[in-house]
Amino acid sequence: MIDIVAEERVYQAAYELFSTNPDWVTFFREILGLEGVVRRSFPTPDALAEFERTETFRRIQQMLSQLRHRSDDRPAPHEPQHVITIRLPESLHEALKVEAHEYRTSMNKLCISKLLQFVESELVPADSKKPVAAS
Repeated sequence: MIDIVAEERVYQAAYELFSTNPDWVTFFREILGLEGVVRRSFPTPDALAEFERTETFRRIQQMLSQLRHRSDDRPAPHEPQHVITIRLPESLHEALKVEAHEYRTSMNKLCISKLLQFVESELVPADSKKPVAAS
């Protein structure tokens, strides 16, 4: 069962930060990042998964989306940028290109949007060759 007090505390922190109009990276880091208020309030995988199914989490995701719409492509201050390379089938690459074009956005912005979305754990295939890291 979700901790209602923690859920309200998380929402309050997110709303207060959102009200200051931060860049989206700062909002993500402080609210949803590894050391953010969400993970501090819901430290276990089960508690986090339960929180991610709440209306509060959906509202926080909407705040993040609004901040991303307001921002330009400049990197956030004090936040290093990293590049990742992924292997994907040509058909998926082409589908992403078309989707980005349809949304009138870049592939980079589209992929970041997809990475920021909640993913059900059942939809992510496990790599059976690698041991699960201890948390």
